[in-house]
Amino acid sequence: MIHRSILVALALAVVSAILVPAAALAQQADADGRAFAIADGGFSLSAPEGWKRVQPKSSIVETEFAIPSEGEGLQPGRMTVMGAGGSVQANVDRWFGQFSQADGSDTKDKAATKKLKLAGCQVTIVDIIGTYKDAPAGPFAGGKAVDRPDYRMLAAIVETPDRGNYFLKFYGPGKTVEKYAEGFRTMIEGLVAAGN
Repeated sequence: MIHRSILVALALAVVSAILVPAAALAQQADADGRAFAIADGGFSLSAPEGWKRVQPKSSIVETEFAIPSEGEGLQPGRMTVMGAGGSVQANVDRWFGQFSQADGSDTKDKAATKKLKLAGCQVTIVDIIGTYKDAPAGPFAGGKAVDRPDYRMLAAIVETPDRGNYFLKFYGPGKTVEKYAEGFRTMIEGLVAAGN
């Protein structure tokens, strides 16, 4: 018969083995500048390893990351985070409109959307491929868009219960987005409410 104190010690060791690495990873992400918050600090996330936090290129962007390019001569990827208005569907449709297809088909027919419930928020995730109409100064700044073939966008709309909607948009050359697609999904699925 195993003594009760040995069982308790084993249980504590197992819990520590699970929790300590998670806490260490969170501390590492914070030290690397990968941890960030949305909704006035109401929720936190951690960007994938290798992403570099940079000064936003537009005043409407709250947080921005540069993502290393995957391939010679390719543009780096970019992720922007911002709060904005408008319905979820109106924003998803706007993202569809930023892409065109070489065969002339409708972008939304080639895109994938998924809804999740995370940290008390409804989250819509969109995956779009095609030729991206890049507006380097921002989507509402006007100016000429640059067509970027073979691009992909992974984006998430987080509908918070009482702090509005937040938009996380990761886009870049298809190979770059593919390399970090799982990291993006892990980041979104790791959404945590403050204090948890």
